[in-house]
Amino acid sequence: MSVLVFVNNNEGSVKKVGLEAVYFASQTAQKLGTNCIAVSYGNVDNSVLEGLGKYGAEKVVVARNIDSDDGQALTRFVSDVASNNDVDTVIFPMDPTGRSVAPRVAIRLNAGMVSGVIELPETDGGFTVTRNLFSGKAKGKFKIKSDKRVLGLMSNSFSPVEGEGSASVEEWSGDAGDIRIKILETKKAGGSIPLPEAERVVSGGRGLKGPENWGAVEELATLLDAQTACSRPVADMDWRPHHEHVGQTGIAIRPDLYIAIGISGAIQHLAGVNGSKVIVVINTDAEAPFFKAADYGIIGDAFEVLPKLVEAAKAFNASK
Repeated sequence: MSVLVFVNNNEGSVKKVGLEAVYFASQTAQKLGTNCIAVSYGNVDNSVLEGLGKYGAEKVVVARNIDSDDGQALTRFVSDVASNNDVDTVIFPMDPTGRSVAPRVAIRLNAGMVSGVIELPETDGGFTVTRNLFSGKAKGKFKIKSDKRVLGLMSNSFSPVEGEGSASVEEWSGDAGDIRIKILETKKAGGSIPLPEAERVVSGGRGLKGPENWGAVEELATLLDAQTACSRPVADMDWRPHHEHVGQTGIAIRPDLYIAIGISGAIQHLAGVNGSKVIVVINTDAEAPFFKAADYGIIGDAFEVLPKLVEAAKAFNASK
């Protein structure tokens, strides 16, 4: 039995979330004593697909006849490859395409499914996976008892490690059916990296007092090679675009570093960012709830602290 991993086509390249999924799948395959197969689609150069071998994929099956994120066509493709390669475990990154296709594949394969997986499965005495519960306040273990299983891997929960090797590439010759989705135009959100995939995030709240004060936040983010984000009130007041809203009602993120400036840390905000590996909080209120979740806290005025952080970041970059 093999492990299959879905890799999204990002305009001919593979995003970090895809590499995370491939490496996670290869490590899962090692635990199960089997091999790792990747699947992708559309116009992706063979050299890119062969490069997935550096993260543990032994073979990549590509569907050239699917050139859009048509969930139905991708479901047929992934299910067909799984059936023809004796696959019992299918892994998806939890990006928008993965969230759309994974449950459909689970139904077709009659497989048990767990999304939001954050750790490698436990394979002694069964197949058990771990995911967050109650907006990250707890972890739950789920034993999948079905013969086949589909896993959705949470972004930034498993860092890929590049090794050596090259995957073989095969062309899929199956029938994808009628492609029902035609992409007429794509408008990308600001920022070079989507927030769920960002390793560093600098976020601001109402403590910044207005959109005119975001220049220092953006400057610090640029110096740290980070993405900008905001709390819900900031987005609701149109100080910042809604795609930057992080929290329980916005985007859930798990960066290596999360800097919160002028954000009190209401439970709804914490629920979407408490998976961050390091949290730095800057707030004038020493009783702000966010300090209880912070790894580092600065009690002070953001308009005094931010310029000092910007200067320190400039000095650090200049010393490299």
